[in-house]
Amino acid sequence: MATVHIYLDKRHLRGSEAQLKIGINKRGSSAYISLGQWILPSQWDPIRERVKDHPNKSKINSFIENRKTAIGDVMMQLSMSGMLAKLTATQIKNKIQSVLSPVELNSFLYRMQKYASTREGLRTREIYGVTIKRILEYDRQAKTITFESITKEWLEGFDRFLMEFCPAKNSRNIHFRNIRAVFNDAIDNNLTTAYPFRKFKIRPEATKKRSLTLEQLRTLFSYPVEPYQQRYLDMFKLSFFLIGINVTDLCLLCNISPDGHLVYRRAKTKKLYNIKVEPEALEIINRYRGEKYLLNLMDGIEKPRTFTMKFDRGLKSIGPVTYEPNPKWKPDSKKHRLHKVHHPLFPELSSYWARHTWATIASELDIPNETISAALGHSITNKTTAIYIDYNMAKVDAANRKVIDYVLGKN
Repeated sequence: MATVHIYLDKRHLRGSEAQLKIGINKRGSSAYISLGQWILPSQWDPIRERVKDHPNKSKINSFIENRKTAIGDVMMQLSMSGMLAKLTATQIKNKIQSVLSPVELNSFLYRMQKYASTREGLRTREIYGVTIKRILEYDRQAKTITFESITKEWLEGFDRFLMEFCPAKNSRNIHFRNIRAVFNDAIDNNLTTAYPFRKFKIRPEATKKRSLTLEQLRTLFSYPVEPYQQRYLDMFKLSFFLIGINVTDLCLLCNISPDGHLVYRRAKTKKLYNIKVEPEALEIINRYRGEKYLLNLMDGIEKPRTFTMKFDRGLKSIGPVTYEPNPKWKPDSKKHRLHKVHHPLFPELSSYWARHTWATIASELDIPNETISAALGHSITNKTTAIYIDYNMAKVDAANRKVIDYVLGKN
């Protein structure tokens, strides 16, 4: 049997005032909905569930009666349909909310927008924004769908819809991880008990190799690039010499510590990194010194992502060049008869390959997995040991020196 009452919550006061809430009780569990009204405890009659001795008592009591009527209608409909006996207190609360304020309080999309706004990192919030956009394109009722409406079948349909934009399964999985994060947050805050991800599994797809062999890396490092490509090649080298540092972090570096280390928090995870700046890295840094940041990569650019896109395009263009007949050329055209054609050494090369390549070469040199994990900022393989051991970063410095010497042929 479910019961509904008006409850004055004295646990969290605003000054001396407490908040009026709708309380739903069933089988020992409770759920609450705020009425948005604050009064003094002395102004509440818990027996009659009415406000007393308040300057606006008539207005507030009228509001309460209207809410009681609306709630009574919902409870009657649930009882007549046979659903009331099957629902938990939280689910009854959600049904009531869908009547009292369907979009603002019970909409999955509203909760997702609110959750996304709390995420750290501009890029993370942008990715959540893309997920919201795709949901709106997929479901015409997206603005009012509830957590309970998102079933295994809904997710499967969304996956088929996403294939048009994201053929790669791992790219689609990003959207599903975002949706799952909102569900987990809602469950933590007692907003729902629904959880379609018990049946809908987010299975990753094996990714293509994203590392260069030793010979390929040496070929890239020594390749006679065009002047505009030199900057991108140097930044790839620098990223490699700094253990595959992320491009966003590379753009936002501020200074080198007196002991010759880069100490920074990764933009994505906020994890603290400490990397020794080897001479090869310092030589490149000195050639590209910036004013606001350590490097000049952000000069004239608002977002690191803008440089990342230019960086990746520049890397993909490195390779032999030929001049071939221009199919768009006409005798009276201003276009050149011949046009430049790039033949990339590594057509899929991107800035992220520096990190994978460093780890691959380190493994080939028999550097312990624990050291490689610490260098990349991952957890130490043995989690129990990691609790008790503050990993010696001198081992990471030695490993990086060993990798650089090996690649540059110094040992």
